[in-house]
Formats: sequence, C-alpha cells, structure tokens
Amino acid sequence: MPWTREQMAERAAAELEDGTYVNLGIGMPTLVANYIGDKDITLQSENGMLGMGPFPYEGEEDPDLINAGKQTITELPRTSYFDSSMSFGMIRGGKIATAILGAMEVAENGDLANWMIPGKLVKGMGGAMDLVAGVRKVVVIMDHQNKSGESKLLKECSLPLTGTGVVDRIITNLGVLDVVEGGLKIVECADGVTEDEIRAATEATIV
Repeated sequence: MPWTREQMAERAAAELEDGTYVNLGIGMPTLVANYIGDKDITLQSENGMLGMGPFPYEGEEDPDLINAGKQTITELPRTSYFDSSMSFGMIRGGKIATAILGAMEVAENGDLANWMIPGKLVKGMGGAMDLVAGVRKVVVIMDHQNKSGESKLLKECSLPLTGTGVVDRIITNLGVLDVVEGGLKIVECADGVTEDEIRAATEATIV
C-alpha cells in the first residue's frame, strides 16, 4: 500500500538529526512536526520565529501566533522572535540544517518547482528560493503522481523553477529516492510497493 500523508510525514521526520535547526514548508511538510518525538529539533519559520511549538488544541488558538503558512501554532519556553531580515539572514547564512518542502515537480537532476502554475493565482514564492539556496539539505515530500496519474518526478521540470539542482532526497507515497549522478536512486519502497512499480510511475531516469 502506498504511504498516507501522515506516513510520509513520519518518514520525513526520520531525516532530521538531533540538535539541528529545521524549516518546514507549508502544506504537507507541516505534518512532520507531529512526528519529531524525543528529538531535540528547533523549528524555524521565515516570518520570524525560532523554536515553534506544536499545533494548538481546538479552542486554544492564538490568532497572532502563526507560522509562515498562516497556521496557528504554539510557543515553547525557548521560543524567540525576530524580524524577517534576521530570519532570512539565518537561512541565507547556512544556519538551517534541513528544509522539508512540498513540490509540484522535481527533475532527475534535483531541479525543484514548487511555487506556481502559470495562469493560476498564487501568493508568491515566499521563502522557498532562499531556503533551497541556503540550507544544507533539502528534502521534498510529495505525491509521486498527479491526479491524472502522470509522474511528478520528471526528466525536466515544465513549471517555473524554485531552484536548480537543489533537492537531495524525495519522499513520495511510493517510497524514498535520492538525487544522484545520472538520475534518481531508489532508497526505500513503501510497504507493499515494489521497485518495478516505482520505476513504472516515474518519468525521471532511475539508476
């Protein structure tokens, strides 16, 4: 069976190293926060927050306490706040170890497209371009195929790029793949999914 969104988020959480600073993109990546467990992970948000807490329980939301995706969150005793210039200084200065981001398309050479579809109204790129250029490791979490059954892991991206050659690891509902020389390498298959099934669902070159 392919992984659910929650299982993909749990698998992505396993990528996080104890004692590191991590940025979670909007959408599915925010679910990763639910699976950090006992690890000492400090979450950073582009809108100026270091040390984000978990999502609040219903009825305990503070509308003034939000992440970069405008979701309500909580603070921790160690939480600190600062302006966007300092936040992006952390990102551009290489202080963030890992970014877990969503994607619309990933190319076999690690190109990433995750911010717009031409002709559709979007709010903007946000901090994605800075993140892929400044962090030490970029992990993408995404569905392997679109709603039409077409691969989202491509030989070349067709959508506007967020960054070129920036993706290190891809976690999809079918498994885990690394960007390596010459294409993508299958690292792990979801429970009940075979390597042949991943290959059949992938346009990108699998080495």
